[in-house]
Amino acid sequence: MSILPKKNELGFFEIRLESIGGLGANLAGKMLAEAGVLGLGLNGSNFSSYGSEKKGSPVKSFVRFCDAETEIRDHSPIEQPHVIGVFHEALYKMIDVVSGLNADGIVLVNTKRDFDVVKEDLKLDYGTLAIVDALKIANEEKTKVNTAMLGALYRILDFLDPEEMKSVIRRTFEKKYPHLVEPNIRTFERGYNEVAFKTYEVPPGAKSKEFTRFQPRLGYETQVMGGIITAQANSIQKDLSGSRQGFLPSYAAEECIHCAACDTVCPDYCFVWEEGEDKRGRKQMFLKGIDYQYCKGCLKCVDACPTDALKDMEEALGYADKHQVKHSFSLVTGGVQ
Repeated sequence: MSILPKKNELGFFEIRLESIGGLGANLAGKMLAEAGVLGLGLNGSNFSSYGSEKKGSPVKSFVRFCDAETEIRDHSPIEQPHVIGVFHEALYKMIDVVSGLNADGIVLVNTKRDFDVVKEDLKLDYGTLAIVDALKIANEEKTKVNTAMLGALYRILDFLDPEEMKSVIRRTFEKKYPHLVEPNIRTFERGYNEVAFKTYEVPPGAKSKEFTRFQPRLGYETQVMGGIITAQANSIQKDLSGSRQGFLPSYAAEECIHCAACDTVCPDYCFVWEEGEDKRGRKQMFLKGIDYQYCKGCLKCVDACPTDALKDMEEALGYADKHQVKHSFSLVTGGVQ
């Protein structure tokens, strides 16, 4: 008898994790597959899809489970998952994270916001929404978001054994990082216990979300002859805030000495300056704030600041989606635009 709650036409139960580099979704997918295969005797597979290996780049991790008598001969990306885990809310404005979700599927989101607000942002019509403040848990336990998300996923995947995942956590960390074993187990347990659910009724005949695949702007039919690059590379029109992993610099103007140490180390020219005069009437550039559209949350500026003008603070994910893109530095400086 199968222990899997649902299967697609090929006999697979499929999970897709949507994340950014640095949050541990790749490792989470490996651990999830390992726990299902070794703990329950299921057949399983896992692989990830990502571009450059750096913090902030979009990452997808795919996990398939099936009964022991079924072989997994499909190694294509998962386009119609039963469960989706969203590790970072800023992904909403970069990609369609719920693309292809089954009508009665479940979406787990790392957030501290209310169900209905998240549902609106995801353009989710029906199905089950699960939320957990994985960032808060990880910060308090001094671990990473991925272990808290795994705990929440185990409440959703109730056919899996949580004790087996704890064994996987021990095997993963005990050799190189034995001091991280117990904090990660606590993080897993908190994710399991603190996740909350809300189900939106699925009407009869409801259809799954349409899957959309990113298409490059230039292809073999539309590329300029010879593959000539007609415009230099730049990030002027890009929103880089999706690279942040939950923290960003806060600016206290009254503590600033306008030394430009922050601007010197900033890789993306996020600091907004304005020409003015000092007390002696000499011309000088004054720091007015931070443009969070380009800030990737590296916090190098906080380390470089010789005063208390720059400090790290936890980002209110979701709020940035709607309010911090245009003239975002005005939020820090009290109205300067």
